[in-house]
Amino acid sequence: MNTHKQSTSPEQPVWKPSLENMAKSQMMHFLNFVNQQHGLNLENYPSLYQWSVDNPALFWPAIWNFCAVIASKSWEKVIVHPEKMPGAKWFTGARLNFAENLLRHKHATKPALIFRNEIGKRREISYQSLYKQVAELAAGLKNLGVTVNDRVAAFMPNIPETIIAMLATTSIGAIWSSCSPDFGSAGALDRFNQIQPKVLFATDGYYYHGKTHSSLEKIRDLQEKISSLEKTFIVPYSQPTPDISALTNTLYYNDFLVAESQEISFAQLPFDHPVYILYSSGTTGVPKCIAHGAGGVLLQHLKELMLHTDIHNSDTFFYFTTCGWMMWNYLVSGLATGATLVLYDGSPFHPKKSSLIDLVAEEKISVFGTSAKYISAIEKANLDPITTHNLTSLRTILSTGSPLLPFNFDYVYNHIKPDVQLSSISGGTDIVSCFALGNPLIPVYRGELQCRGLGLKVEIYDDQGHSVHETKGELVCTAAFPAMPIYFWNDPDGKKYYHAYFAKFPGIWAHGDYAELTAHQGMIIYGRSDAVLNPGGVRIGTAEIYRQVEKIPEILESLVVGQPWNNDTRIILFIKLYAGLSLSEELKNNIKTIIKQNASPHHIPDKIIQIPDIPKTINGKIVELAVRDIIQGHPIHNKDTLANPESLKYFENLEELRK
Repeated sequence: MNTHKQSTSPEQPVWKPSLENMAKSQMMHFLNFVNQQHGLNLENYPSLYQWSVDNPALFWPAIWNFCAVIASKSWEKVIVHPEKMPGAKWFTGARLNFAENLLRHKHATKPALIFRNEIGKRREISYQSLYKQVAELAAGLKNLGVTVNDRVAAFMPNIPETIIAMLATTSIGAIWSSCSPDFGSAGALDRFNQIQPKVLFATDGYYYHGKTHSSLEKIRDLQEKISSLEKTFIVPYSQPTPDISALTNTLYYNDFLVAESQEISFAQLPFDHPVYILYSSGTTGVPKCIAHGAGGVLLQHLKELMLHTDIHNSDTFFYFTTCGWMMWNYLVSGLATGATLVLYDGSPFHPKKSSLIDLVAEEKISVFGTSAKYISAIEKANLDPITTHNLTSLRTILSTGSPLLPFNFDYVYNHIKPDVQLSSISGGTDIVSCFALGNPLIPVYRGELQCRGLGLKVEIYDDQGHSVHETKGELVCTAAFPAMPIYFWNDPDGKKYYHAYFAKFPGIWAHGDYAELTAHQGMIIYGRSDAVLNPGGVRIGTAEIYRQVEKIPEILESLVVGQPWNNDTRIILFIKLYAGLSLSEELKNNIKTIIKQNASPHHIPDKIIQIPDIPKTINGKIVELAVRDIIQGHPIHNKDTLANPESLKYFENLEELRK
């Protein structure tokens, strides 16, 4: 049995894997595989990690072989121009298909997908049925003339048809791109108009927090303004037979399927053939369109899901996500492991605060993925699943989206499950995966991500570009890896791509996180490096302040930014209090005292201001940079990417920020 140890000492782990579970983990099997294949004597994860970054031309083929990648043609060279970043090419000459690898368990009768939503609907689709439905849709797309490199867009909730449409699209070699339907039409247009899709998949509406929202007006707007669209397919979701008469070139999804199609002819394509176009957040400008290659995504996801997360075909894997967040792409790759995926559509807090915890118990979820904000929210709601739910099935909790703070670890172990592996993970849309994540072979330390990912030469650089340990700095990757974007769409000379990652340290990927490698070779993320505060020349990550403020009982949420002031930077802390509470001088002083005692005098905010709401993206991320820009008088574009754009108005012309 894995163990959890309560301790206030940061040197003591809060969770340790048992020797039995370590021995049967896929990470241990992979370590033994590498030793046998290469005549090595690697004994533990640190030695395996070091070998993986020192020997990329041996490591990545080992992942390919161990994870049993399906390909019609093997590679000629593992890596060409390894010294170039960007510019390295991987597995040249290989031919494969992304969807074929995700559908490898096509004969299995067990559930591939279990779908649940907030109004109580439940559906189950077996691996056999999933393959058949993908075959029917792929045939329909081919009949329509969709072919290699065409773009197919989706304005869809997280339902089975979204996955089916993605697999059908990529089986042909077309390129998939999706937004969630809670985007405004302007936000969707900012994305889809750049990539000019031929086909659009959409539902007539969606559910959220007890309300039904129609998507039909937004879809009409998309049709009118995306000149490349030839056909739209509507999946009835919020109504049995929605009225689509006002839409052009539109069919019901089921009317498009080719029922007699039983087999899929998977297009065999180069390793770096584009499979997905994802988007940057777009809160400070038009979203960047990030194209990802099929082989790189596949290898990275297989490595992370099978080895780092230890997902087996006996697992039930859930991630709370929309189709506008990269964690949806990550979740879907779980099909390649043969596990059962659980999809959820709706608010995580409807009809009850415990809706997702109920889901874990009812569907016997073993790997539960969520955001740090969700964990904070259920703690603030005083949920105590350890006493209210049977969570016997739950083995691992994954958390991402923002730094998971030390007190969040305490809550999970004290109030959710004492022997769960809590894996904080961090990466991004840029790589559709993680730089730092979990590991079944090593302990979990409070407030830390367990390790750097195999094959990723992740370091922390100071401002001079020197690698540092146990010191805060810029998270970088100093060697090429297969999951780097293949290019940005509409960036023919590569300047946007280069500027996004390589301008700070030429030839080095600078990810934009302010972080630290710990004594345990784990990692702490302190926030985005472009949001780092610099009062009096002292660099402070925003998460350093959040970790103090958000444990104060009166505070529901907070947001911290820097404001230029008298040739320096002053710290502005915005707080959202529980309903009925107001910011008193006593509470202000308490906040300052807690920050001073637990962080430093440099971390104390110059201003503490109560606000009615915290602006967030649709994916739940706090938009520090947009608020910073507003209080500096800069215009904000693409407010459609926000879940609550009206919240930004409060920050305009704040009198308190002028004195």
